[in-house]
Amino acid sequence: MELIYAAASPYVRKVRTLLHETGQSDDVTLVPVKTSPTATPDVVRAANPLGKIPALVRPDGPAIYDSRVITRYLDARAGGGFYPEARIWEVLTLEATADAIMDAAILITYENRLRPPEHRSDDWIEAQWSKVAHAVRAVNDRWMSHLAGPVDMGHVAIGCALGYLDFRHDARGWRKGCDALDDWFTVFASRDSMQATAPKD
Repeated sequence: MELIYAAASPYVRKVRTLLHETGQSDDVTLVPVKTSPTATPDVVRAANPLGKIPALVRPDGPAIYDSRVITRYLDARAGGGFYPEARIWEVLTLEATADAIMDAAILITYENRLRPPEHRSDDWIEAQWSKVAHAVRAVNDRWMSHLAGPVDMGHVAIGCALGYLDFRHDARGWRKGCDALDDWFTVFASRDSMQATAPKD
């Protein structure tokens, strides 16, 4: 299999972290690409008509894409148990929350990187950060009992989302008022899978 990826993407990191956690890293060849909202390499478009990463090219079927689809596939392939039926709705909700944090954080990154300063919208940026801050606080206030339990895809997704906030928006200080989540992330980020997949430009 081939994973079309960029090392800075938190969605890619979800997939790569799961590969490490389930012992499948050697089954996948990493194909690095550089993408932006205005430029899509042909190899990405061939695998995903939307032009987004990650995409997983399989030898025995069509390429699949969207990190949540890929992680479900890889977990099923390995029998990893990262989507346990006993708490599947909690896992999926927590993963969706993490992906929404990533969505908003990436939109801030794009606004700052791609728009000329005179065209940037501070209101837009703050609206996106408000989504991030509310979601992070909700995880801190409502989800710590889940995060204290056996590791599943919700843990991985939240870990990757928080890692992206540290990577791109550290000055925003997501940890303020979220001591429980901060403590959890300090431990989770030390896992071998997280260390091996740390984002970089």
